[in-house]
Amino acid sequence: MKRCKYNEMIEDYLFNRMSEDKKIEFEEHYFNCPECFKQIEEKNMLISVIKKRGKEIFKEIEAPSKEKKSIPGFILSLLSTRQWVPITLSAVLITVIIIGIFPSLKSKAPRFFINDDLVRGESITLISPVFDIENVPNEFRWKSEGEGVEYQISIYNHKLIWRATTKDNFIVLPEDVKTRLVSGKQYSWQIKAFSPEGILIAVSSRVLN
Repeated sequence: MKRCKYNEMIEDYLFNRMSEDKKIEFEEHYFNCPECFKQIEEKNMLISVIKKRGKEIFKEIEAPSKEKKSIPGFILSLLSTRQWVPITLSAVLITVIIIGIFPSLKSKAPRFFINDDLVRGESITLISPVFDIENVPNEFRWKSEGEGVEYQISIYNHKLIWRATTKDNFIVLPEDVKTRLVSGKQYSWQIKAFSPEGILIAVSSRVLN
């Protein structure tokens, strides 16, 4: 299968190494591309794991124990070097571990959950829902970014399902939209904050499984 040309741009996007035009172009693309959507979801999860458990993970990498000699030589040499391996390789290795330990956990109904994945720019603190839930929530709520800020919420399933704007720090999900969220499918939702002048000042995305 032909590799998506945008695949090589994922890390530049995640680490804010793109121009504003390129970021907008990439954002419009990846929610419509299953391959890029999956890659970003996985890498954001890995970044979150590294943020939370980085000291523990890399402490073991810096001082490999005798047990690690059973790991194939080429992996051991990469992990034990003092020069850090690129994030791409680390992500691949950690992905293998995560997939091996946590086989895909599919619920019978859609679930919203919060993690630390930041798309770019400043993050928006999402308030509700804050725990894994099996039912689609009635509303989305986030921390206010200040007076005069306008928020745009979008829900995707590899393509845009619904989008709305509000100047409040919450929005009620319409019933007709709730009925379109199918059990067992994967969705993402995104909040963008715009200044009174219309400038994008913050973005946060989350996944619904």
